[in-house]
Amino acid sequence: MTTLARLSVATASLSAILAVGATAPAAAGEAVTYQAAGADYEGYYAPAEGEAKGLVLVIHDWDGLTDYEKKRADMLAGLGYDAFALDLFGKGNRPETTDAKKAETGKLYKDREAMLTRVEAGLEEARKESGKEAAAVIGYCFGGAGVLELARSGKAKDVAGYATFHGTLATPDGQSYPEGTAPILIAQGGGDTSVPPSEAYSLVKTLEDEKIPYELEVYSGAPHAFTVFDSKSYRKVADEESWNALQGFLGRYLGKQS
Repeated sequence: MTTLARLSVATASLSAILAVGATAPAAAGEAVTYQAAGADYEGYYAPAEGEAKGLVLVIHDWDGLTDYEKKRADMLAGLGYDAFALDLFGKGNRPETTDAKKAETGKLYKDREAMLTRVEAGLEEARKESGKEAAAVIGYCFGGAGVLELARSGKAKDVAGYATFHGTLATPDGQSYPEGTAPILIAQGGGDTSVPPSEAYSLVKTLEDEKIPYELEVYSGAPHAFTVFDSKSYRKVADEESWNALQGFLGRYLGKQS
């Protein structure tokens, strides 16, 4: 297999790009209750405007499914993709304090099988809502761990690609990326101290060694959570560059399978 590697470093001198928020249509999605391992979960489904180019599954950060992921789903719908934002914590469980967020994510970091089960259930429900089988899976921060958990499992069928934005990247002991894993897009903040660039480079080495195609984007000075709108960590240039990178990635890989 030919390995695709691309490193892009964004600086403050970004050429003219349309504002990311401008791609987001008015909210047109709806809440969807579904089940995983006998428990109720509540996701958010936003259908494409017009004929769907494919399906994108969105995995949330450590605070659960919020308006942030819903907005990203709406933005994807505006680009012509059916989008489903899953729920990893359970219906009505949206932790608000730092301790509560750590507790919820900690449970799933300790029980990777439970994490994978919930991601798979979300993907199954997404396909049920969309009617599309070919999908891409993307995640933000903690959601990046869910993306890569699915990639390493080897259980994902008809997944055209994976994308992680300032996500957890470490490979747990005993896990690896199986042959035939779909391409992976890694969007990394150069100034991230929570998940430093060294972890991205370590993942790159792993993917090179295992001949898994990937694309690595590193954004100069961008801290952790650089895509989170209206936060202290938000960096407009890095957000817009990474969103453009995702669009290109989806066009290259998901478009071929849809």
